[in-house]
Order: sequence, then C-alpha cells, then structure tokens
Amino acid sequence: MFQKKPGLKTALVGTAAAALVVTSLVTTPTADEADAASSQTKNVILFVGDGMGAAARDAIRLATVGEKGNLEMDSMPFVGMIHTSSTVPVTDSAASATAYASGVKTYNGAIGMDANKKPVKTIMEYAKGAGKSTGVVTTSQVTDATGAAFGAHVEDRSKQSDIALQYLTQSKVDVLLGGGEDFWYPAGNPGKFQDEPAEDPSEKSKGTQGNLIDKAKKLGYTYVTNKTDMQKAKGGKLLGLFANEEMFQQREEGKGDIYNPVVSLPDMTKKAIDTLSANKKGFFLMVEEEGTDEFAHANNAKMTIKAGQQLDSAVQVAKDFAKKNKDTLVLVLADHETGGFSIEEVDANDESGDAISKEDGPFQIANSDHNFVVDWTTSGHTAVDVPVTAMGKNAELFSGIYENTEIFNKLMQSLGLKKK
Repeated sequence: MFQKKPGLKTALVGTAAAALVVTSLVTTPTADEADAASSQTKNVILFVGDGMGAAARDAIRLATVGEKGNLEMDSMPFVGMIHTSSTVPVTDSAASATAYASGVKTYNGAIGMDANKKPVKTIMEYAKGAGKSTGVVTTSQVTDATGAAFGAHVEDRSKQSDIALQYLTQSKVDVLLGGGEDFWYPAGNPGKFQDEPAEDPSEKSKGTQGNLIDKAKKLGYTYVTNKTDMQKAKGGKLLGLFANEEMFQQREEGKGDIYNPVVSLPDMTKKAIDTLSANKKGFFLMVEEEGTDEFAHANNAKMTIKAGQQLDSAVQVAKDFAKKNKDTLVLVLADHETGGFSIEEVDANDESGDAISKEDGPFQIANSDHNFVVDWTTSGHTAVDVPVTAMGKNAELFSGIYENTEIFNKLMQSLGLKKK
C-alpha cells in the first residue's frame, strides 16, 4: 500500500553564528499520482502456446501431473476466455497476434497491419516508447508470425527478412532468441547452420535484406548461436539464432518427429528475463512455444504434449521471477486452437478410421494406472475460444470472456499507457 509522505520537511542547519530552522517544500506525488504509479505494471511476460486450446492444456496436464495436479500455467489466480476470430471466423497466427499486440481485427497473414493494410502501433512499441526494454523468445523463427506482430509491420507474414530488418532498425527489440537464421543471411551464405541439412534439405539461407547478422553486430547486438555463448553474453542487446528455421522438425507421430531445441525454451526465457530486467523502467517480453501448433497440424499428440511441457517449464521460470518482483504480470494464452483436439477414453466407442479420425495414443495419465487417447478433427485451425491464465500485477484485468483485441487494451491499461 502506498503511504503518503508529508509535503513539508523541517531540518536543522547549524552555522557558527546560530542554528537556523529551515522549512522547505519537498516534491512528492499527489495521492492520485501515487495511486496510479503504484497500480501500474512494470514488467510483462506474455506466453503464447501457439495452437494450444483448452483440450491440449488438459492433455499436457494429464500426462505431466495427472488428474489431481496442476500445471504451472494453470496455477494462476485469474482465468479468462478469448474469442479468436480475425476478420473471418478462423484466424491464423499473424492476425491473432496482431489483435493481441495492437488491438485490431485484421486479415489472415497481416503483421502489425489493420484490415486496410495500414500499420498499427504495437504494445511492444508503446512499451519501448515508455523506456522499457523488449524481447521476443520463440522455438519458431524469431521472424515468424507471432513474434513479428509485436515488433513489425508487413502486409504478408512471409516477408521474414523485412521483419528482421524492422526489429533492428524500427522497433529495436532488445532481445531476440529463437530460430530462423536462414532469413538473416542472403542466399549462398549459410551462416552458422549449414544449408540443406539432412533432416530437412529444404532449409537454406534465403534472406532478402543483405547480411543482417553483420548489421545487428554493428548496431550493438551480441550474436550467439549456442547455449554456452548465450549464457555468457553480456549487455542489453542480444540476438540468438539457434536453427535454420524452427528449432525442431515437425512430422507425423512416429515418422522421425523431433523436438530437441539446441537451447530449451526455459533456458531462453531465463536469459531474456535476466537481460531485460536490468532496465529499471521494466520490460515487455513475449515468449512463444511453436511446437504446440506445428505438431498439432501434424496430428502428433506425443510431440504436442512434449512441447507443452517445455512451455510449462518456461512459465515456471517467469513465475519465479514474478514472485520476487511483485510489479510483474505473467500471462499464458494461445493465439488459436489447432487440430480440433479432444481427449477420449481408450475404449471409447468411436468412429475410428485410418485417417484423421484415428485415435492417437494411448498416453498414460501421470500418477495413475489409467490412460487416455487423443482424437483429431482437422489438421488446421479451429474457431473455438482459448483460455488465458494470469498472475501478478493487474492480473485481475484478464478475467472474463472477451475478444482477442481486448488483450491489447488490458495490457495498455495495466502498464498505464495511453493509445496514440
């Protein structure tokens, strides 16, 4: 609770001749100003489990902590539900992230643009304008749709080199950690990660804006490509790219599926928080787990769950920070649901077939002798609502049922920022 300080201060000043009583005015906040300052969020850590609807969260919970346990992302005091539509009922990640970042409904594929293809200022840009540091962490390319919508403005999400250049020269994001090195180097310059690797020969450098790694270094970024160098990195501007594109290989279950980022999402999250929190004015960090979407597109429940478990471990890192820094807000949400994910009994009487309706599993319920299976209805996105859980400073704002554009409005309110 903010305590009012007296507006007058009396001090005794000694001199050789006499003691004089000096009364001087001290500049202190008014009660209204103090209340407003004390109610503002200093730091925001926003987690996006891409494609992770309520059923996926339940499957992750059952497989990890069982029926009576709670994930870190669920052990939060405030819960809301978000309508996910873009300008059409079923959104993609670009339009959804733009709604979260800028408060507008837009067309699928838009990055930081409204439905008329006009740039819209992002919450991360507002935070930067208020003197805060900013960061994007993801297991996808750092220039992929979700992160991009918080720090760039392009009409088409595929323009990933344009997005990278805007990160460096326009929004000036301080910390960028994830995959996607291919979009930072021009064709013919493979950088750290070789072109056409065995696990995916389609991956190779394809940048369209010159050598953006060299540009980043000239602008003061420390560039790292592995965990050891990331952890050693000093200073407030950090670029870490740890894969050609995504930090995993998404395939159908049992067909060479791999989720083994060379730097884990929890480790990237911790480094980002450690770096950004050096700014006494605070920070805004967006953390995305891409595997919960990509593996759901492939109807691969095993890897969807594994990616979700890594997300939950990253949430734990943020919660530990927030418990020590009470002016921090932590949110966990999804941009949309992927796969029409549902949870069923192993012996359920179902319409099982050999294609998408075939049950996936079984998966053991933790701390139990019981199992469950996953059923899919699509390999695409759906229009169902997605949950948001929140803890920390101003977390109560995120209760209720509302449109995805309200996330932006609530974040602005929590940070005490005014739309311009």
